[in-house]
Amino acid sequence: MIKQSLMIRQSVLVILSIFWPILTFSQFLGPKVTADFNQSNNIRQYLCKVASDITHNSLKDINDLTSWEAVREERHKQFLEMLGLQGKPFGGKRSPLNVTKTGTIQRKGYRIEKLYYESLPGLYVPANLYIPDGIKKPVPAILYVCGHAHTQKHNYQAHAKSFAENGFVCLIIETIQRGEVKGEHLGQESNGWFHWYSRGYNPAGVEVWNGIRGLDLLSAMPEVDKNNMGVTGISGGGSQSWYLPAADPRIKAAAAVAGASSLEGQIAQKTIDDHCDCMMPINTYGIDFSDIGALIAPRPFMIAQPDRDLYYSIEAVHTLYDKTKRIYSVYGRPENLIMKDATGGHSYGSKEELRPEILAFFIKELKGKNVKPEALGKIDTTKELSEEELKAYVNGVPKDDGTKTIQDSFVELATPPVIETIDQLDSYRSEVKTFLKEKTFGAFPNEPHPLDMRLDFISSSKSGNERKDYSFVSEEGWRLKVSLQTGQPTDKNRPLLVVLKNPNEERYESPSLTAGLQEKMIVAYFEARGIGDTGWSPSQQWHIRRAAAWTGRTIASMRVYDVLRCLKAVRTIPGVDSSNINILAHGELAAIAPYAALLDGNVKTLLLKDSPETQNMPSDPTGKGEAIEMLNCLRVTDLAQVAGLQFPNELVIIGNQPKTYEWTENLFKNLDRPDAYKIVQKASQW
Repeated sequence: MIKQSLMIRQSVLVILSIFWPILTFSQFLGPKVTADFNQSNNIRQYLCKVASDITHNSLKDINDLTSWEAVREERHKQFLEMLGLQGKPFGGKRSPLNVTKTGTIQRKGYRIEKLYYESLPGLYVPANLYIPDGIKKPVPAILYVCGHAHTQKHNYQAHAKSFAENGFVCLIIETIQRGEVKGEHLGQESNGWFHWYSRGYNPAGVEVWNGIRGLDLLSAMPEVDKNNMGVTGISGGGSQSWYLPAADPRIKAAAAVAGASSLEGQIAQKTIDDHCDCMMPINTYGIDFSDIGALIAPRPFMIAQPDRDLYYSIEAVHTLYDKTKRIYSVYGRPENLIMKDATGGHSYGSKEELRPEILAFFIKELKGKNVKPEALGKIDTTKELSEEELKAYVNGVPKDDGTKTIQDSFVELATPPVIETIDQLDSYRSEVKTFLKEKTFGAFPNEPHPLDMRLDFISSSKSGNERKDYSFVSEEGWRLKVSLQTGQPTDKNRPLLVVLKNPNEERYESPSLTAGLQEKMIVAYFEARGIGDTGWSPSQQWHIRRAAAWTGRTIASMRVYDVLRCLKAVRTIPGVDSSNINILAHGELAAIAPYAALLDGNVKTLLLKDSPETQNMPSDPTGKGEAIEMLNCLRVTDLAQVAGLQFPNELVIIGNQPKTYEWTENLFKNLDRPDAYKIVQKASQW
C-alpha cells in the first residue's frame, strides 16, 4: 500500500514537472491553456435561433392598447422604410396618375376597361378594371394584387370577374416582374444582386407603391365608395395583402392567401429558399410578419392558408396568426382576425374552398351583409379571355417606361460628399456612424457576451520566436480564433497588426502579405465567422446570404462585429501595446476592415489591398461571390468614404488604388494630411 502511494506521488511529480512551466506561464498571461470549445460555430444553428428569437419576441412588449399606441406610429414609419418607401409622398401631393384607357370589353353584367397608369413619373402599371353594370350609387371596391403567375391579370381574371358579378368594382394590377413588361423581382434569388440589400431596395416596395396608386385610382372613381375598399391576392399577392393594409389605412378589409408565415418557420424549414425577394422587406428592425399584421389591426383581416404549401408550413402560419391576435385582442376586436385553413398545396385549396370564404368575407365587411360561403355556389374559375384580349398596352409599351430599371432609382443612394474642412468631416462621420448603428448594424447584440478569453496553444521555434493562439466568444454561439506571432519575448509592449483572413484563401496567402513586418511588431491572424475553422460549405453561401438578411444582418455585418470583438480581445493580451493597434485586410475582408476601424475609432493604421471599389455591384448568381453587402449602407456611404473616415489616422493602400479611392486620397490632401495616405507595393514598405 505504501509502495503504491509512493508510485502515485512520483507520477504526480512527473506530470507537474512537465506541465508546471505551461501552467504558471498561462496564469501569468491570464487565460488558461485549454482546447475546450463549447460554442457551436454553426451558421445554420445560429440563424435558426436568431429567427426563432425574432418570432417569439415579436410584440412581446405590448401589454395593452396604451403600450401599442405609444409605438405604433414609429413602427409604421419603420415598416415603410423597410419597403424602401421613405421619401415617397404619403401625406403630400402625388404625381399625376395619367390614366390611359386602351379598350373596353363588355361581358354579361360587367365591363372590363383595359388601362395603365403612372405610379411614378415613367413607371407604368398595366391593369384591368372590372365595373359592374347599372351602378347607381358608389359601391365597394377590391384591389386584386397579382402573384407570381406568368400571365398575371390573365391568370387571375376569375377573381376579378367574381367580384364584379357580386357588385364590387375590382382593379387587378400586374407586378413589375411578370406580365406585359418583365422587370426584376429575383435580384438576390436568381441574379446575384445582393447589393440590393446594401441599397435598401426590395421590389416589394415598388409593388406596394403601385398598389397605393391603384387605390388612388379607385378612390377617384364616381362608381367607388372610397370608404369601403379591400385588397386580396395569393402568393406574392398574398404578401402584398399584408403589406398594403399595413401601409395604407384606406383599406378597410384585407384577405391574404398563402403570403406569409413566421420567420422562425421560414428559416428553420428553409422555405425561404423557394421564395422571391419580395416576400420579406429589408429587415432593418428585425421584425416578423406579426409586426406587420399588428399595423393592420383592428381592421378585418383574413389569413387563408392551405395545409400542404411548399412555401409555408401550416404550423408556421398559425404561429403568425397567434402572435398577430395579441394586438387584435388589446383593441378588443379579436374576432376581426380570421384564420381559414384549406387542404392542398400552394393554392386556394384543392377544392377551391377558400374562394367563397374570401368573397363572403368581403361581402360582410364592405357591404354589411352576412352570406354563408356555401350559399354563394360554385365560383367559376375558368380563364374566359385570352392574354391578348386582356392586354393593356395595345399600342405598345410607353417609350419612357422604367419598369425594367426601377431598381436603380427607387431608393435614393448617397453620393460622395464635398468635404473641405475638419468640421465638415466630423459632421459627416457622426452622420454615417449614427445611421450605420441603427440601420446597418442594428442586429449587433445589445449586451456584448463576455469574451471568455482563452489561451489555447503556445509554441516556440528554435530561434525563440513564439506563437500564441487565443480564442474568445464574439457572440453567443461563436468562439473565434486569433493567432499571434509574437516574436521573441520582451518586457516591452509592442505594436500589433491584426491581419483579417479571407474565406477559402490559400494556406500562406495572409502570411505572405506580412513578410518583413514580424520583426517590427506582433502580427495576429484573425478568422471571423465563416472563415477557417468556422467555415461553411460554399454550396450553403446562397442560402446563408439570404437567410441572414431576412433576420436583419448579413455575413459582412456579422464579420464587422467579429472584428470589433477581436480588437477588444487583443487589447487585453499582455505584451500588446493597446494604443498601437493596426489592421491589414485584403480582398473581401478589405470591405469589412474600414467599417470596423470606423466603429472602433482607435485603429492607428488601416492597410487595404485589393479592396472592392464599391458595395454597389452585383455578385455571383450562385451566391459564392464576395459577401460584402450590408443592409442599407449605400443610403449613407460607400467603401471609399468609410475608408476616408480613418482620417486623421493613417490609411495605406497596398498595390493598385481602386478608382473610387481617388476621393479618399483627395480628402487627405485637402485636409492637409497627405502624408497619412500612402500607396505602397507591399506591406513591408509601410
